[in-house]
Amino acid sequence: MDNGHVKARRLFRVITVVMAAGLVTMITCAGSDAPIAVGTAEKTRPPVDLSTAIIRVAEKNIPAVVHIEVAMSREVANPLLPFENDPFLRRFFGLPKMPPKFKQQLLGLGSGMIIDPQGHILTNYHVVDSASKIEVVMADGSRHAGKVVGTDRRTDLAIVKISPPGLLPAVTFGDSDRLRVGEWVVAIGAPRGLDKSVTQGIISAVHRRGIMDPTGYEDFLQTDAPINPGNSGGPLLNLYGEVVGVNAVIATQSGGFEGIGFTIPSNMAVYVSRALMAHGKVERGWLGVTIRDVPAGAAGTQGVKGARVMDVVKGGPADRAGLKKDDIVTRYGDKPIDDSGTLQNEVAATAAGRDVTLTILRDGRQQELTVRIGRLEDSAKLLEASVKNRLGAEVRNLTAKEAEKYGLDRPQGVVITRIDPGGVLARAGLEVSDVILAVGNEQIDGVDTFVRRVNALPAGRRIALTVLDHRTGEIGSLEVTIK
Repeated sequence: MDNGHVKARRLFRVITVVMAAGLVTMITCAGSDAPIAVGTAEKTRPPVDLSTAIIRVAEKNIPAVVHIEVAMSREVANPLLPFENDPFLRRFFGLPKMPPKFKQQLLGLGSGMIIDPQGHILTNYHVVDSASKIEVVMADGSRHAGKVVGTDRRTDLAIVKISPPGLLPAVTFGDSDRLRVGEWVVAIGAPRGLDKSVTQGIISAVHRRGIMDPTGYEDFLQTDAPINPGNSGGPLLNLYGEVVGVNAVIATQSGGFEGIGFTIPSNMAVYVSRALMAHGKVERGWLGVTIRDVPAGAAGTQGVKGARVMDVVKGGPADRAGLKKDDIVTRYGDKPIDDSGTLQNEVAATAAGRDVTLTILRDGRQQELTVRIGRLEDSAKLLEASVKNRLGAEVRNLTAKEAEKYGLDRPQGVVITRIDPGGVLARAGLEVSDVILAVGNEQIDGVDTFVRRVNALPAGRRIALTVLDHRTGEIGSLEVTIK
């Protein structure tokens, strides 16, 4: 957690996207079929009595919603240290000998939901990230020590396990793909630490992407059900009492709820939860392409929906299958592809080694190709080689010691380790040891994010880089043209 508030595109945007987790600061010296309950088909449901629906949803689910308290500590420099040897202050104020650093204790607040009777709890990654201690507070007031089973930063989801003396009540998941704009929903959680709080609203929009990470696996539902810091990880439910989303972030200028909340859809949450419970991580499929939406009104594409291929990674699955630049993918197996985000998420949810039929448009003619999906983990070397070719540089993660040296809150960005004198970055004036903090409007938190972001850019694109000069520590911006 970045002081409980994470700003999307924080260097350039006016509206802030805030993680819906509370924070207080104290200063001191591809998974298995795990048994997650899923609701019945919509056509078999009885009609809902609107006068009592929210009451029933609350009564059914409050026992399965928990309040999560996390503790984390870090060392920070003593701001008074430069004055330690000041004779004036020593004489008149008797300053004692001071340590160069002291520990800072952070207490975080969030929510979660019990997803099986054995005590597995689904919450947000940002609620438990870097936690040294996790305590889960049940609806009956009992407290249990929690242990992280697995996390997935790319979808902001995590599984925490407690060891209860008996079986626990658990939520039931609904089908988020069936949600319609305008449908009533209910949020339950612990905003500002006020546990068992119930709010209601509607689904304002679906398929919101690019909220936190334009290159990530996002497919947010938007809701106007009030969500505030502390609601993170809590459920969004339909009027049948089924979880249709995991509350995550809000868009705000004030820091509080302003009618725009975002929740991770239940179908994505179930897939990720099963993988985390089975393996502690999520293994994703990889196609090996850079894609973007089909531009509205582009020549020869009137009425066409799909994902346009902007680049193909040499030696990757798409390259081996014969996919080419400017192909438009319109179907992935039996799934229609409306945009690039849909294709990205479908590929990610596909097991490596599986053969999938792609329906494409090439030069206005429909064709079918069969591609064998690769492992995302295996893509790193190919993608890093692509970045080296496009920018003329190699990079590594910033260390905690370097972050402290430059006055950064935490390790972020990437450090240039090798640079081609004739490459894009060298021509822009960058040197070995300079730190790239952002690409365009997107903050970079490591090599993985940097590589994915650069490879998502089309050739010839002019983009701004936010860079920290390793000699002076000053931060500035410059523009480069992607090769």
